[in-house]
Amino acid sequence: MSTRTIDSLYRSSGLRIEPGLPICQVDLPFDWYQEEFKPYAEEYLALPDRTPESVLPWMDRYLKPALAEFGPRVLLLAHYYMGGEIVKLVERYGGRIADSYELALQARSNTQAEFIVESAVHFMADAIATLAHPHQQVFITNPRAGCTLEMFAKEHHVAPAYEELRARYGDQLMVIAYMNTSGRVKALAGASGGAVCTSGNAKKVMAWALQQGKKLLFVPDRNLAEVTCWWSGIPPEQQFQWGGGEEGARQQIARMSSAERERLDRARVIRWGSSCGVHTVFRVDLVDYWRARGYRVLVHPESPLPVVQAADGAGSTKYLWAAVEAAQPGDKLAIATEGHFVRNARALARQKGVDVVHLADVPDPAYQSIGCGCATMARNDPPHLVALIDLLRKGKVPDANRVVAGDVVDEISGVRERLGADERATLVADARRALERMVEITERG
Repeated sequence: MSTRTIDSLYRSSGLRIEPGLPICQVDLPFDWYQEEFKPYAEEYLALPDRTPESVLPWMDRYLKPALAEFGPRVLLLAHYYMGGEIVKLVERYGGRIADSYELALQARSNTQAEFIVESAVHFMADAIATLAHPHQQVFITNPRAGCTLEMFAKEHHVAPAYEELRARYGDQLMVIAYMNTSGRVKALAGASGGAVCTSGNAKKVMAWALQQGKKLLFVPDRNLAEVTCWWSGIPPEQQFQWGGGEEGARQQIARMSSAERERLDRARVIRWGSSCGVHTVFRVDLVDYWRARGYRVLVHPESPLPVVQAADGAGSTKYLWAAVEAAQPGDKLAIATEGHFVRNARALARQKGVDVVHLADVPDPAYQSIGCGCATMARNDPPHLVALIDLLRKGKVPDANRVVAGDVVDEISGVRERLGADERATLVADARRALERMVEITERG
């Protein structure tokens, strides 16, 4: 085979599939595939290796005929955080890579797409489905692909805390729901007059919310909430740390000390207590290590506040990717975010003569650091994509892969809970209101 780049189709990220390089960072256990997907997984696992020379012809056999038949009626999507093979493969087959904000708008912006197939996580597919047109159907290649932030801010965690706070503050309380939440939590934001936010527009959304004179419940990321408060000039004494997960669900104001209640009453922003397991590994000493070696340090704002304060810049995945794209030959960047993203960024940077490292990958054992990818997000692979598209062509996609706004899926068992039509209609209206408000705030800014 030629040494030239193999893929030649649409690729917004600039990533390339190089001959001979492994196309999959890990094979999922066979029992992680749905029954309908197992024949495809068996074929994939029987391939002689995971190089493009083996994987791409196998994928082409299924995907090229199906995509030719569908044409613009099908839209493939993936997030920057997905493992490099899915990002590259989705682009190779004409799909689009985006951050969570842009993904949420894809259905609304691409009205010709009747079938939207997302190789990412469930909350992103839920947001797409919430904003989709009635003629569009949304599918996820692996329903069990999730997010640790969302896992500790389920509706059954947040709703009791919301009711507890509403009982005390009434209409004065407004929910700001980070994109990394289910549609049911986003609906609480809509019902309270609040909005959704992403890491790229959190400061704008918080500024808008504070202008309403409301007390904010920021769900779910305590780090992003604290960082956004710092960006917005909200001092620590005007913030209150609520619990996360089951702790947050059980927390009661009546059981607080008088001093805690006073702090709560004084707070302008109440931070939900969950955080991203990937971004919590970053520390200031890691920033110092790489900067001392000539690296510019860029971090995601789900990182702890001291890390963001110490860094040279902080922003969303779109911000971080743009920084790599804009880097000049000889530049050196240390990036603090999810490991698959940094691996993809390093591949892009290498083409430009730019050196990219993961902030936590310090080669000195004294630092006891480790850079990691998100295991719950990395549950999409070539067999899932191939199976979904081929079964879609045959009209046999399992209902478990169809995403309807308001669905909740257990990331471990794959069991889904779907609301009845009337209850779903109310929830979707509230969630859509919160998403549309985010878009309005972002676009006018």
